[in-house]
Amino acid sequence: MKPAAAALLAKVRDRLAHGGPEEVVEAFSRYLEVQPGDALAWTDLAGLLLGLQRVDEALAACDRALTLEPSQPSALFHRASMHQKQGRWVESETLLRQVLSFAPGRVDALLALAKARLAQLDPIEARTILQQVIQHEPANLSAHQFLGQVYYGQGQWTEFHAELERFRRFDPDSKYLVFEAGFENLLRGVMPQGWSQWEARLDVPGCVGPERTFTEPRWQGESFEGKTLLVHYEQGLGDTLMLIRYLPLVKARGGRVVLLVQPQLAYLVTTCAGIDQVVPQGMPLPPFDLQVSLYSLPAVFQTSLDTIPADIPYLGVPRQVSNAESIAAALAASEGRVRIGLAWAGFSGHARDAERSIQAARLEPLGALPGVAWHGFQMGRADAPSLPGYVSLAPLLTSFSDTAYALTGMDLVITVDTALAHLAGALGIPALLLVTYAPDFRWMLDRDDSPWYPTLRIYRQPVPGDWDSVIRQVVTDLSA
Repeated sequence: MKPAAAALLAKVRDRLAHGGPEEVVEAFSRYLEVQPGDALAWTDLAGLLLGLQRVDEALAACDRALTLEPSQPSALFHRASMHQKQGRWVESETLLRQVLSFAPGRVDALLALAKARLAQLDPIEARTILQQVIQHEPANLSAHQFLGQVYYGQGQWTEFHAELERFRRFDPDSKYLVFEAGFENLLRGVMPQGWSQWEARLDVPGCVGPERTFTEPRWQGESFEGKTLLVHYEQGLGDTLMLIRYLPLVKARGGRVVLLVQPQLAYLVTTCAGIDQVVPQGMPLPPFDLQVSLYSLPAVFQTSLDTIPADIPYLGVPRQVSNAESIAAALAASEGRVRIGLAWAGFSGHARDAERSIQAARLEPLGALPGVAWHGFQMGRADAPSLPGYVSLAPLLTSFSDTAYALTGMDLVITVDTALAHLAGALGIPALLLVTYAPDFRWMLDRDDSPWYPTLRIYRQPVPGDWDSVIRQVVTDLSA
């Protein structure tokens, strides 16, 4: 190795030991300018860039590594990880199996392969792979988490609970297990105990998205007269829409309420009572004295099934809707018919998207319903159901304000478990929710109504993956 390259490599090692990730990336880049043929260094750089969410640069580094060494296992693994972030599960699996042909016991590759099989609706092989990992590493938290997902997705509640108890032997004080127990209790409607346990997520890295580093005290429900409280969003758009119902209760206990929210929802949520200021994520925050996550509010208010705030509607249509005129014109064309809004898929990057989304073709039995004007609210999907007079409103729905306005023109909404269901429920629009055999915890088990949304009715898969029975039941009920 050239002396200059050796010196730069020493600097890389020093940065790895003492520097931040950006400093390490810079050191690697300088080293590779002098030593561009080092496939392992390109691979390590790709892994760093991937961790920093610099996906395009990580992909380029992977390509350089694989050009130099086509069978470099870690480069193949990083490439597979990128495919998973893009929802390209088949391509990811192909690369992971190649990695495992070189290193059969590589745990991170086995875990990623189990994730890929689960995403492709093969829980049996996913379970087999995870049990292989657990046999060699019984205290592996990731394997435990994935195996719990497998049991959950199949509605195997006894096995889910047994796996939780098995792992407890290795980490009896685990905050993650408290969080999981809370998840199970909320699924069964055991409140407020479930909400109290759910708070353990705040102490578990990766359970809260996005992570917060506020130093201000966490609000516990006490009066905050004369002070400012920051309420910040957590998790997805649907979670935010569900939980802002608590803000009037928050406001009743104190002074100024500032809501930090996803930019997509910033204008819509101004129609919710109890908010003094809305700040979109990424914009400067005003000074505040206390802070609390939206998802902590059910615990703060010790919510039970009987005390869920369900004064509907708690959202409205904002004053300004950019596409109101065009949406009104589209709806005018269906005057005199029953207007039904339709959405059959959620966000493609969601971990359970393959389970909760429906192929558009499977909705075609709905075409037997007479006198219906079908309006598509589906975003981001190229497929569409072949239904009489079906019209996609998606090109007009450029904001949640547009969507709210269009929803108020519907007589009924039929949707899978996505943000549209929460928006319809918050607006008080009648909706039929189509959920998987193993639903999200908020829809609980064995009931066709929701204490969160009085205007919503739940249709559940009788067995995992059976959407056809769900659609047939919807047709039967609406025909009657």
